[in-house]
Amino acid sequence: MIIVLKPQSPASEIERLTQALLELGVRIHDIKGEETTVLGLVGETQMVDMHKLRSNAIVEKVLRVQEPYKKANRAFHPEDTIVDVSGVPIGEGHVTVIAGPCSVESEEQVVEIAKAIKASGAKMLRGGAFKPRTSPYAFQGMGPNGLSLLLKARAVTGLPIVTEIMDLSQIPLFEDVDMIQVGARNMQNFTLLKELGRLRKPVLLKRGLSATMKEFLMAAEYIMAGGNEQIVLCERGIRTFETATRNTLDISCIPVLKRKTHLPVIIDPSHATGLNWAVESLSKATIAAGGDGLMIEVHNNPEEALCDGDQAITPQAFDSIMTTLKKYAEFEGKQL
Repeated sequence: MIIVLKPQSPASEIERLTQALLELGVRIHDIKGEETTVLGLVGETQMVDMHKLRSNAIVEKVLRVQEPYKKANRAFHPEDTIVDVSGVPIGEGHVTVIAGPCSVESEEQVVEIAKAIKASGAKMLRGGAFKPRTSPYAFQGMGPNGLSLLLKARAVTGLPIVTEIMDLSQIPLFEDVDMIQVGARNMQNFTLLKELGRLRKPVLLKRGLSATMKEFLMAAEYIMAGGNEQIVLCERGIRTFETATRNTLDISCIPVLKRKTHLPVIIDPSHATGLNWAVESLSKATIAAGGDGLMIEVHNNPEEALCDGDQAITPQAFDSIMTTLKKYAEFEGKQL
């Protein structure tokens, strides 16, 4: 249940209402915006008399929320959340570009790419140290050594790093990582999600291969229920009957998720299709649809890449795309 209070409601009256509700056995999550205060009630809310609440002088409106996700629900949190990743904002007013190789292969490779993407305007560096691969014989990443190389690239460029965690046992290794990525295959690894909720470190949560938007938001709810509300949702394409592309990019998820949740929504156009020539078009579509950012795969030598070379673009192509995207962002009144 949601109780929206009138602007400038006296603190003493808010406290009186809060105490009366607590006596009914519900839990209260209060969200104080610049002008509006919202009380989110969780628990046995059927004991709460909506008609009595509406007659209270400081109550603007009362709503029952049917969705099982509460903390991620925009009704509970009307204002957009801006996630801060070591000084880089992701959220309202920004189109934040995260770029880098699918996997870290060497110090020279990751540092060279980091320098190039920063010069082109990227705000964060992505790179896989641990790689979930369909085949057990494919390159699985450099592991802890890969994390060390990402930290070196950060030291050289100042770019915050985001990299994927595979399981619970790896959490201690990610202490110095700026943002932890939960991949599509781990979206419903609830044990991992719960632990990430306790970390208070920004999380990039990717949508599962066949997950509905409700399931996507419920995964975010697992993290938020633990106390961590610094979550960015990432659409990376879903599995459909189509075979022309690696996945099918659900661009409609941007307006739908924006309506349902206050969390930032970004798009990964590289994994969405697996086609490097489609990245620019999908990036433009992301900005036009109201997305908060992009995660783009960049490799200095895609033909020799150890992982997903087909979907990676060169630093030169990335620079060209960023020049175009800046114009799109300006048109939408956002900052790239």
